[in-house]
Amino acid sequence: MAPIRTARTKPVAAPAAGRPTGLPRYTLIRRGTIHTAADSFPADLLIEKGKIVQIGDVPPGPGMLIIDAKGLEIFPGGIDVHTHFELPFMGTVSADDFETGTVAAACGGTTAIVDFVIPGKGQRITEAAKAWHKKAAGKAVVDYGFHIALVEATPQVLADIPKVVADGITSFKCFMAYKGSLMIDDTQLLAVLAAARRHGALVSVHAENGDMLSWVMEQLVAAKKTSPRYHPVAHPALAEGEAAHRAIALAAMAEAPLYIVHLSCMEALDEVVAARMAGQPVFAETCPQYLLLDDRLYEKPGFEGAKWVMSPPLRHVSNQVPLWSGLREGFLQCVATDHCSFRFKGQKDMGKGNFLRIPNGIPAVGDRMNLLYSHGVRKGRLSPQQFAAITATNPARLFGMYPDKGTIAVGSDADLVLYDPKKTGVVSAKTTRHNVDYSAFEGFRLNGLPVLVLSRGEVIARDGDYVGGKGRGRYLARRPFDLAHWGYR
Repeated sequence: MAPIRTARTKPVAAPAAGRPTGLPRYTLIRRGTIHTAADSFPADLLIEKGKIVQIGDVPPGPGMLIIDAKGLEIFPGGIDVHTHFELPFMGTVSADDFETGTVAAACGGTTAIVDFVIPGKGQRITEAAKAWHKKAAGKAVVDYGFHIALVEATPQVLADIPKVVADGITSFKCFMAYKGSLMIDDTQLLAVLAAARRHGALVSVHAENGDMLSWVMEQLVAAKKTSPRYHPVAHPALAEGEAAHRAIALAAMAEAPLYIVHLSCMEALDEVVAARMAGQPVFAETCPQYLLLDDRLYEKPGFEGAKWVMSPPLRHVSNQVPLWSGLREGFLQCVATDHCSFRFKGQKDMGKGNFLRIPNGIPAVGDRMNLLYSHGVRKGRLSPQQFAAITATNPARLFGMYPDKGTIAVGSDADLVLYDPKKTGVVSAKTTRHNVDYSAFEGFRLNGLPVLVLSRGEVIARDGDYVGGKGRGRYLARRPFDLAHWGYR
């Protein structure tokens, strides 16, 4: 654990959970090893009023709050750009709201999230955004922003795009799946891509061919194949690859950048690699579940496989090595979670007898950083710089938060996570901060854990416990998407 001291005083005890720390004017983090997306080096960090003001050899001064980080690794606070808190979905509401979800995020080293506003058909997207602001304000404990899902492309929706962009919502999502509810067609997607490009916004897509999925699901139901083991059968990798190919082609037609969420398989990765090699501005994320879990979990006895019902589903284990390689080689820019938690008892079991009624999603926002550090950095799959890039810097650059967020630099917010590489643990439902009754990563060993997490210079988590103030998170009005950050003209 990193001891906290003030100059000329005794050590300062951690504040009680739920109580604000009370920021001193200066906080000095000494003798740690700093890792950014570009470099690693030993240095001190001086923080004033929530901002980093000096990096280097900083002598202690009177009244400073001093954090001794000797032996610790300091990374930019994590940014998860794909969460679903308090989401009405499939006849229920996701179990984590903006309080429990962001507390879990903070304890796991994530200091900013971007959640998805999902409007109803016929609802103004400006009104949907207001509803999500109300959900988050006073509850979120880390800083937060919003994407908006566009479930239709009516003239009113397209006219409202510049209005929400002006409010700092500079990214949108379109579903190519969930036929009959969220799915839009190619003509609508083209209209959204073109409108977003005009107004400096980035469009993401859920890339699965909804017609293919619908057809396969009908065959399975007719054959009475409705247990959780048939969920991956209903979401074939071929359908994800086809949708990725088509979305990339439509983005090229609209001359717009594209971001593909929760990429899970080689079929989709191959499409992204080909597009990027051809110079097209296509970006993509994957998730810890696709890097570390596989479709054998659906074969668990009884109904237990329902715990991992998500879309896209877990894939064959052979996809994991290519996904890790995609991260190392820069073809995949981010690892997000698609956190959408449902309790196994009382929510997931709504689908007993028919996997199509199992609420889709897993809890992951509190596990992402630790899993990637332990099973990425410590196992040699990622360098510390790549870890910083995919968990913080690239998300910040893609979604209009850089350089305030996502890096360790003079002038940036002091959003930091301090890892002790010697500290070990195990992922467990008994210790999870998620508001659910199971862990999707039960039993995964962790070699290295965060001992301190700072948000805007305030210690908000210590040794896995939340110690920050209630509802302290601030809304992030994000800047427009800028291709110049990625070397495109």
